[in-house]
Amino acid sequence: MDLSNLSPIEGSVHGKYRRGRGHASGNGKTAGKGHKGQKARSGAPRPGFEGGQMPLYRRLPKRGFTNRNSKEITCVNVATLNKFEDGAVIDVETLLATGTISKVVDGVKILGNGELSKKLTVRANAFSAVAKEKIENAGGTAEVI
Repeated sequence: MDLSNLSPIEGSVHGKYRRGRGHASGNGKTAGKGHKGQKARSGAPRPGFEGGQMPLYRRLPKRGFTNRNSKEITCVNVATLNKFEDGAVIDVETLLATGTISKVVDGVKILGNGELSKKLTVRANAFSAVAKEKIENAGGTAEVI
């Protein structure tokens, strides 16, 4: 290893492309800006400027909005809880571990679609009225965490 063998890591150095350093550099005189005109001078307009014409980003209509108070709730139907053993305690961690749900952002809500045939203790952030009724009719309990 010698100082003459060293080179920078690939991608760490961008090309040394010095503009406006004479004819011999291959990019002298106009420095790649062509001859005259607004774009050849200092103070050229910003990207997207259309010469005073109403720009495209202002001509297009604004659509909708994003509510900052919205929550991303993961929903689970009562019918999917049948795959657990009778008497099991089901919470958010159990649902994630078994692959019933893939991710939880703001909470889990149990919905009442389908039938439940097993006695389960279900712990979730929210329950629909029908889901709570079906869980309790099967002999289980619905606990809000």
